Amino acid sequence: MIIGIGSDLCSIARIQASLDRFGARFENRVFTEVELAKAARRPLNRAATLAKRFAAKEAFSKAVGTGFKRGVFMRDIGVVNAASGAPTLALTGGAKARLDALMPPGHAPHIHLTLTDDHPWAQAFVIIEAIREQA
Repeated sequence: MIIGIGSDLCSIARIQASLDRFGARFENRVFTEVELAKAARRPLNRAATLAKRFAAKEAFSKAVGTGFKRGVFMRDIGVVNAASGAPTLALTGGAKARLDALMPPGHAPHIHLTLTDDHPWAQAFVIIEAIREQA
């Protein structure tokens, strides 16, 4: 069953402006080490890479219905790649706690994430699904 859906559209130029203005302070407040390492491997598309991840964090916060309140922080939401290469989210702290609180008994969360960018925009969609656990 679907527990939540979220989407976000992010300006790549806005992320570049934040990188230019605040540098490491912005990076360390918003992004995980995994996300920053991925962006570092894409120097020509660094801002777009980070903008997609910023949009994913926003989309997740909408899907769980809190925004960035009630203990859900940006750094607790990290975009990672599954073994297949598909993007998904790794959650810690308040983001994980909020997701766990939404799960019905006997169900486990499955997060579907899609990312795209086409300058000047980056976009993310998140669908949170509750999957019945096998007994």
